[in-house]
Amino acid sequence: MIQKQTSADAYHLFHAPKDRLRLTIGEDRSYVTVKPTWAAPLSYPQRYLSLMNGKGEEITTIVDPEKELNAASYASVKAEIAKRYLTATISSIVSAKGEFGATYWHVESDRGERDFVTQSLQENAQWLSPTHLMLIDVDGNRFEIVDTHSLDQRSRLILETIL
Repeated sequence: MIQKQTSADAYHLFHAPKDRLRLTIGEDRSYVTVKPTWAAPLSYPQRYLSLMNGKGEEITTIVDPEKELNAASYASVKAEIAKRYLTATISSIVSAKGEFGATYWHVESDRGERDFVTQSLQENAQWLSPTHLMLIDVDGNRFEIVDTHSLDQRSRLILETIL
C-alpha cells in the first residue's frame, strides 16, 4: 500500500477510455485499472474509499474522498461507484421464497419491479435501525427498506416470514 497523500491534487482519477477508471498519484505512479469500493459502506457512508488495482489488490485508502480529492477526481469516483453499487428503495414486496439458503425476491422499488437473490440472510440482511433494513444481493447490489412500518400489511407479513 502506498503512503497517504495529503494534497487534493496528489490523486488524479479519470476515465480513459470512457468505461475505465484510471489513477495517477503525484508524478511517479499510474494505474490503468482502478476499482473504487467503500471499505465500510454501512458504518461510514462516503468515507474510507479503497482504491483497488485490476488484480483486486489495494492501492490506497482515502479517508474522506470529498475533501481529499479534487472535484473532477471525486466526480469520476462517484460515477464509477454508481455503476458498481445499485441501491434501490423497496416500496413493496410482491413475493419472497427461500430455497437451500438462498432467498428469491420480487419487489416494487423506486427503480421499478426487481427480481434479485440473496444468500445467507444472517449476513446479507442488515438492520441499520429497528425499522431500516438493507438487503445485499449476490451481485453486491443493495436494496433498502427505509421504514418497514411504511410497507403494506402483505409486504410486512412476507418480510416477517422470511426473516
